[in-house]
Amino acid sequence: MPRCNRLAGCISNGFAYVALLVSLALIALATAATLQLGAAMQRRAAENELLAVGLELQRALLSYTALGGPPETLEALLRDARTPSLKRHLRRIPIDPLTGHATWGLVRDTSGRIVAVHSLALGHPIKNTGFPLGLSHFDNARSYEQWTFGLVRN
Repeated sequence: MPRCNRLAGCISNGFAYVALLVSLALIALATAATLQLGAAMQRRAAENELLAVGLELQRALLSYTALGGPPETLEALLRDARTPSLKRHLRRIPIDPLTGHATWGLVRDTSGRIVAVHSLALGHPIKNTGFPLGLSHFDNARSYEQWTFGLVRN
């Protein structure tokens, strides 16, 4: 039975208020943890998509180079007129899943031709090991710039 008086009110009312505040704090912590987990999962999914898109760009660079040297621009991969019939190594320049733009970092050789591409995303990759065959040079990369797709390995 709660103790009540005219000036202070009931003591049990104060306990209910404190319990409500503790409950709200716990709900806020659980929500924050869930949001962080969701962001990490979204970043991992974007990294996996980057690996798929990067390998597509790598195949296009290898295909173009096999016909007579690396391209000067990524747009050259869309319409290669060096052969008797028009050759398309890519249908479109893919969007970087980490930045949301079709702009890529380019690695050029001494003659200025593109030999590899990388994401322009900032930050550190979550994935550090377990890359597909041919991408083991990504192990322990400290930035997405070290994830190069193309003719050279960093």
